[in-house]
Amino acid sequence: MRAEDIEALIAVGRPTVAPDGSFAVFATSRPDIAANRNVGQLWRIELPGGNVERLTRGTADTTPRLSPDGTVVAFLRADDRGKAQVHLVTATGSEVLRVTDAPLGVSSFAWDPSGRRIAFTARVPEAGRYGTVDGLTPEAESPRRITGIRWHANGIGYILDRPAHVFVVDVPDLGAEPVYEAAPALGADGASTASGAKNRAIQLTDGPHSHDGVVFTRDGDEILTVVDAIEAERRDLRTPLIAVRVNGSGSREVLPAVLSISDVSVADDGSIALLASDPGPTGVDFVAPGVGLFLVEDGEPRRLTDDESIDLGEVGSHITPVGDDFLVQNRTRGELELLRVTRTGTVTRLRGGLEVNGHGADRAGERIVCAVATNRSAGEILLLDADGVDARLVTTFGDAAAARGFVVPRAIEVPGPEGYPVHGWVATPAGDGPFPVLLQIHGGPYASYGVHLFDETQVLVDAGYAVVFCNPRGSAGYGRAHGRSIRGRMGTDDLVDVLAFLDGAIAADTRLDGDRVGVMGGSYGGYLTAWTIAHDDRFAGAIVERGFLDPATFQGTSDIGSFFGDEYVGTDPDAIERQSPMAVVDRVTTPTLVIHSELDFRCPLEQATRYYTALRRNGTVAELLVFPGEDHELTRAGRPRHRVERFEAILEWWSRYLPV
Repeated sequence: MRAEDIEALIAVGRPTVAPDGSFAVFATSRPDIAANRNVGQLWRIELPGGNVERLTRGTADTTPRLSPDGTVVAFLRADDRGKAQVHLVTATGSEVLRVTDAPLGVSSFAWDPSGRRIAFTARVPEAGRYGTVDGLTPEAESPRRITGIRWHANGIGYILDRPAHVFVVDVPDLGAEPVYEAAPALGADGASTASGAKNRAIQLTDGPHSHDGVVFTRDGDEILTVVDAIEAERRDLRTPLIAVRVNGSGSREVLPAVLSISDVSVADDGSIALLASDPGPTGVDFVAPGVGLFLVEDGEPRRLTDDESIDLGEVGSHITPVGDDFLVQNRTRGELELLRVTRTGTVTRLRGGLEVNGHGADRAGERIVCAVATNRSAGEILLLDADGVDARLVTTFGDAAAARGFVVPRAIEVPGPEGYPVHGWVATPAGDGPFPVLLQIHGGPYASYGVHLFDETQVLVDAGYAVVFCNPRGSAGYGRAHGRSIRGRMGTDDLVDVLAFLDGAIAADTRLDGDRVGVMGGSYGGYLTAWTIAHDDRFAGAIVERGFLDPATFQGTSDIGSFFGDEYVGTDPDAIERQSPMAVVDRVTTPTLVIHSELDFRCPLEQATRYYTALRRNGTVAELLVFPGEDHELTRAGRPRHRVERFEAILEWWSRYLPV
């Protein structure tokens, strides 16, 4: 596939299934280059495998959730200001009705068990900021006084003056007359800014702390939410779980701040399940965190899954109750497999024999519906039974990508110098070669390459390159010890593994030209690329993208700087320098393209500019490419035109320094 073929990559979001299992609703999303944004709508599919019909025709409709009786779909759609609001449509299709009018948009929402109310979280702007005063532009706002250690977040910006709070709103009658008006905008104190409205959203929480997610208790009288505190003195990843009373009479603590909670679910019997990890007594031990499934019992968490061998921490992972059991997603060897876990901790793997990456699931009775990505598709709907025996794909969105052409990488395992196995993949163009070779390095470091269709690899293969990519020590999916092995030792075993995999892949396939190689990576992959070219000069060129390049300055500039570097490279200045690409930049002679985004608060722009400047001062051939208006997620969720321009710049760079 070529750069512009990203339009054919149709992703599928988590489905929502009717109570009787007769149909499911899901959202699709794809990049649209002409519109220069991701676009998508809601779809309805009859089960067990009937017609697939478009339910809405919005520009970017997402996150559908069926009402408890299965008659109405709530979902998110942007208003005319570009802010996501809760909307409703009947499950058979009807005129869409907007329910909320939150000034900064809705983050998450949930139906109550009766279907009469919807709870949601929305950021509440401080008075005088973020458009609360007509004509007051951001640069004219008053200065911000920062007294804590955390004040901004990648993809959001400042967070201390717009905490996310919990609201509840009555669900309108879709057939009522006259037409319902959306719940009016919220003032800084949570009060309505409009008068005489027939309905309004009621703010249930306040204060400086944000709230993440909403889940109703079984009786519908309380809303479970995770408190995300803005710390004053030191970072702490432990998050308490509270229950907010719907009648506005306050809240109670369900679980104190002992775990770092990423998802909450309520089973049919009212039991509360969590996806969470234990960040240790310091509250910041997040390296290979061992995210697991917990039950809350008598105010205490009880772990159901093993923290060493099972990893439920993929971004977007969630819990789906199935009777007395729970469905969760486990990262393993480049796959995201679906597991069924009992309350005694018995684990059953549900995958139906398919090589899939699971993006979400829902169920009705014993019928399970999953959104998946495969090595041939960016997104499909998979239907399977509770035992995982009867499984089949019931959509064909991947046909669009197949029409553009792609290759299926082959998995290999290479023994490192000490015999440690390195697992990864090789993707090659058609023909006998020899092909120039590109070594790709993933971010994280506690992340992984996988089996799913990956545009980064496909575009490079289409241009004539063989691409090798692996999951070295430090990656997710190979046990917790594998992930924690580079803690305080970055640039050691991980460097050994990627170079061993490169050598092994070249030795195993005569079509790969070992005399013509390049290296590239983003985020932690940018770190390891910069580290690699300071220790190995075999590469014809390198691309360092959105990199963690100077741990010393990262601490005071990144949105995760208060703990990330401390946990990975330590706090001793000598130890930091031993693991810093900036400390060895003077050794680099490889021509290097540095790519970064202007609004990247995860790996701030100064990481790139300082590294680029040092390369130039040392006489190394280097160029810097900066994308305006983008953040750390450019390659995954950036503006489509920028994503295409990035690919064009990458291919142009390789055409100069590693021509096909």
